[in-house]
Amino acid sequence: MPGSAPISTVVLVHGLRTSSSMWRHQVLALSALGYTVITPDLPGHGSRMHERFTLAGGVETIDRAVAAAPGPVFLCGFSLGGYLAAHWAAAEPRDVTGILAASCGTQPSRVILDAWRVGAAAIHLLPDRGLGLNNAVVRAVIRDPEYADDVIAGGVALEVMQDVLRELRGIRMAHSLSRIEQPIWLVNGTLDHIRLQERSFLAATRHGTLVRIPGASHMVSVARPVEFTRVLVDAINSSRPADGL
Repeated sequence: MPGSAPISTVVLVHGLRTSSSMWRHQVLALSALGYTVITPDLPGHGSRMHERFTLAGGVETIDRAVAAAPGPVFLCGFSLGGYLAAHWAAAEPRDVTGILAASCGTQPSRVILDAWRVGAAAIHLLPDRGLGLNNAVVRAVIRDPEYADDVIAGGVALEVMQDVLRELRGIRMAHSLSRIEQPIWLVNGTLDHIRLQERSFLAATRHGTLVRIPGASHMVSVARPVEFTRVLVDAINSSRPADGL
């Protein structure tokens, strides 16, 4: 378990097909508060788009980010990053003060994943492999063009879908949540279509809090960046170890 030193580092793990660029607002806000912020790219995404995604590679990415931190760490993941954060934290005792897992409120079952794989394969047959459709959906869901740009600025991972959807079969979210000793915040937008099991996931936690952000879609951290960042900062402050412990 983490020691008594104050949190100095926040690790932010991005979602599927986007990259670390999606965290621009949070990086600016947290840096202004004095935190060191680490935003790794997952395999197959952003600066690592040439790599194949694996569950083990995602776990290793979080391992390296946390190991590189200069002090106590708070871990935050969005969507794919949220599933990975919980999976990583559950594997063995981890030296983080707390975890925020956003927009990952449904177990990625084989039926769901297979349906998504069929849809993703069809979209990939488009002449641009789905880039135009992806960007149009991003801009429709995120009305502020500045934040929509953040989602796609680091590149859109067009080739990663099949690998990710296959590897997500290794995720057992409720089981992972039940093993995590640190406080964990489950954060979802009220308009998110991937929060079907948020209550059962909350019930599985040892020290969990469920937060819903009104009017936010699945892309909660960029659809409602101010509100999301406020929740994140509150979670960081709430997970600070008490002095003298």
